[in-house]
Amino acid sequence: MVTHTEARHGPAGGGWVGLARYGRRHATQLATIAVGLVIWLIFVAGAPRTFLSPNIYQAFMSTTPFFALVALPLTMVVIAGEIDLSFPAVMSLGTGAFSFTLLYTNSLILASAACALAGILAGLVNGAIVAGLGIPSLVATIGTQFFWRGVVLVGTGGSGVSLVPTRGTAFYSAMVGRVGGAVPAQMLWTVFAALLMALLLNRHRFGAHVYLIGDNIESARLMGINVRQRKTALFVLMAVAAAFAGLIASLEVTYYWPTLGDGYLLTTIASVFLGGTSVFGGTGTIAGTLVACFIIGAINAGVVAIGLTGFWTQLIYGLIIVSSVTLQTVLSRRLT
Repeated sequence: MVTHTEARHGPAGGGWVGLARYGRRHATQLATIAVGLVIWLIFVAGAPRTFLSPNIYQAFMSTTPFFALVALPLTMVVIAGEIDLSFPAVMSLGTGAFSFTLLYTNSLILASAACALAGILAGLVNGAIVAGLGIPSLVATIGTQFFWRGVVLVGTGGSGVSLVPTRGTAFYSAMVGRVGGAVPAQMLWTVFAALLMALLLNRHRFGAHVYLIGDNIESARLMGINVRQRKTALFVLMAVAAAFAGLIASLEVTYYWPTLGDGYLLTTIASVFLGGTSVFGGTGTIAGTLVACFIIGAINAGVVAIGLTGFWTQLIYGLIIVSSVTLQTVLSRRLT
């Protein structure tokens, strides 16, 4: 007879068995948290005046959302066995649509709609090429990255747009204002997006389909899942999030540059893989990626704070990506 305690924690060992199972199931995410704590302790020891001050954490909450808002949906794309490398250009495309629409119409509503439509268009194009034509997403999104960047540069003539007129509006406060005078609004948007995507991934049929597609696409098709539709939806979600992230980043500095997004490729990808998402698909969590985003954000500030040059960040990002993918490969081979 199985008791209630055994049903919850397993036989012979009670809570310890349950704890061990939890540890095995979430080993990658727990490792990410451990890495974050170690890095934080190193930075605290190397620059205590900086890392024991609340100012540095306000800075994290201000700048980390610029790539975290993209890393979260990218996690879902990678879980489905795909990749999207076009998002830096889509960040600029969506924000460019917002900025120039605002410049010529002086309407925040029309400008916001233009931003969203630009993101939807970019996502549909990626979905049509990858899911519709069957072209590998790595190649397809590298191509669309150059295409959308070219569209932006040709359309803008390489000129930026001031977003200072948005200051003082309710829209500006809602996007990048300071809640309670301390918490950046973009941080709240990031938390909201993480909760929404975690629910979508773990408590909705769509999320179950995403995991199944990434784990075994043929089985997904045999079960009647519309793989093309699901993948297209993921690319649209990714592109809309990229456009929104670009808008947030530009509003923070009240200026739009056509080169927006160029510096976020490595940080975003590193966050996804450091967070435990498998490059092979079928595995990953939103929580892991969110924690990893703040680890990457800490590295950005910490490297400089402890006296190293900013060039070290590129080296560290490369190590993170290679190490994460290597670890996932080794673990997957041992488990199979």
